[in-house]
Formats: sequence, C-alpha cells, structure tokens
Amino acid sequence: MRVLPFALLLVAAGHATVQAARVFTVGETKIASHAALDADQKGFEAGLAATGFNVGENLIILRHDARGSRERAFDIAREFVASKVDLIHTISTPSTVAAIKAGGSIPIVFSSVTDPVSAGIVDSPGGFRTVTGNRITGVSDLWPVAFQMQLYQTMYPSATVWGTIYNASEPNSVLHVQKMREAARTLDITLLEVTITDSSQVAAAARSLLGQVQAFMVTSDNITVDNLAALIAFCETHSVPLFAGDIDSVRAGAVAAYGMDYFLVGYAAGRKAGLVLQGVEPGDIPWGPLAKFSFVINLGAAKRQGVTLSPAILSMADAIVE
Repeated sequence: MRVLPFALLLVAAGHATVQAARVFTVGETKIASHAALDADQKGFEAGLAATGFNVGENLIILRHDARGSRERAFDIAREFVASKVDLIHTISTPSTVAAIKAGGSIPIVFSSVTDPVSAGIVDSPGGFRTVTGNRITGVSDLWPVAFQMQLYQTMYPSATVWGTIYNASEPNSVLHVQKMREAARTLDITLLEVTITDSSQVAAAARSLLGQVQAFMVTSDNITVDNLAALIAFCETHSVPLFAGDIDSVRAGAVAAYGMDYFLVGYAAGRKAGLVLQGVEPGDIPWGPLAKFSFVINLGAAKRQGVTLSPAILSMADAIVE
C-alpha cells in the first residue's frame, strides 16, 4: 500500500490550519442499526476527533439510518448530494453503492464493506484509484471465514450440521456464505442456509432449521444482525449455540467470535475522513482491510446455549465477557 509523501502531509496540515475556523458537514448513512454498525459509527467520530474535527466545534455529522431499505439508502444519498455536504461516510456495502449511484463529486469514505472490489466500489485490490473517479477511500471488513469455522468447530465438535441465515441480495453476505461453504467442505460438515429479505423474518428462518442444525454461525449480514436478538432467543430456548464473526455480536449474546472490533473499523475510516477534510484527495489515501482480530467468548451465553468450553479454549481468548 502506498504511503503518503511527507510533503503531502505538510500540505494537509496547512489546510487544517487555514481552515480551522470552518465548520464541515459530514453526511453519514448506514444500512441498519445494530451493534457492529453502531460501533463503527462511534469509532468514525472518534477517528475524526483524533485528526482535529470535533462535533460541536468545527464539525456537524448528519446521521441517517436506512432501516434495512435499499430504497431509503438511495434517498439518503441523494439528499446528501443535494445538500452539498463536505463528505459522505457510508457504513455497509448497500449504503456505499447507493452513495456512488447518487452521483455528484462529494468525497466518500466507506467502512464495513466486505469486498469493495466485487461491489464495484474500487477498481482493484489495494488500489488507489476507484471506478468513480478519485473520490473514494475507506476500510473493508473481510473476515477470516475459514479460520473462524475451524475454530468454532473445535469449540463445539459435536455439531456436524451448521446453519446460517442471510440476505442473498447483500454482496458481503453472499461472499461470506461462499467462503463458509468452502470451509464446510474442508471440515466435512454440512451447512444449511436460509435466505431472508427482512429482519422480521429472522425468527421464522431459525425455526425452519429446528431439529436440523446443531449450531449457527452468522455472517456479516446486516439484515440478520439487525434482529440478532431473535436468533439469540431461539438459540437459548433450544440450546443451539450461536457463533458470530464480530465481537459486538458476542457482547449481544453469541457464544464467541474471532473477529474485529467495529469501533476500530470506524476509527480507521474516521482518520481517513480527517485527511480528506484537510484537503487530501481521497484517491491518494490507500483503502484497505482492518487486519486486527480478537477472540472473544461470552461465558453466560455459552451456558445458556448448552456449550461447555475447555480450559484450553478459554486460555486462548483475548477477552471473556459474561
């Protein structure tokens, strides 16, 4: 990945000094409200503050939630373009795609986008120029799916049939499920999938797999995680362990996750956004994945969902919550 030249950083610092009195407006749009994306949102604001942009001083953040609706995501993006905000922060793949299709030339900083190349957001892996003309940078959140499934199978070896629920119209979800299928074949286990289109369908999807699966693993699917509480309730009622890929879902009630802290995803994106507001071209700021992962276990959830964890597994955890 390319490092910004020292001279360019000096220019950015100069912009920050000259424009200190200006109040910048950032339009922030996320596809849904759930623990991971909410943490991303908080991290983004903290990242901006670390670069000198603080809400109430020189920064206004207009926050909008599409509530799972792609149509609403487009409306939000068009509203930002029409109001000529200084920068758009898009949380999730659907929100980012909507902002790009809304047109205009406003800089976009994305976060929590699993595969920005396949989604047409950027033009090449690790690239510095995008398909939309040098106005996009951001942070992706691709999970180590194969390792996750191997670890979870080690934690709960009696499960030979696993279930997952996802929205087939979310590119990030499709990619993760493809990787889950590949991992399942390697581990010689069965993966049963149920697709949904609305978060209200999560409970029914879980019930449709009752008696067929011994464990669940959720992907980075925004629709499913938007109603994770329904899946957690099902798993606790029927003693079916639930494993996740983000640590925020563990705090919400999943048994465990080897995943990323979405506050840090947002924080990294916020630092990039700060550079953009200082005058650096988005296309000159490398986009890339957040590569920091943690292994977190929820002991209370494990007990409620019928999982006994060995001392060896517990000793591997970076954090244990109740």
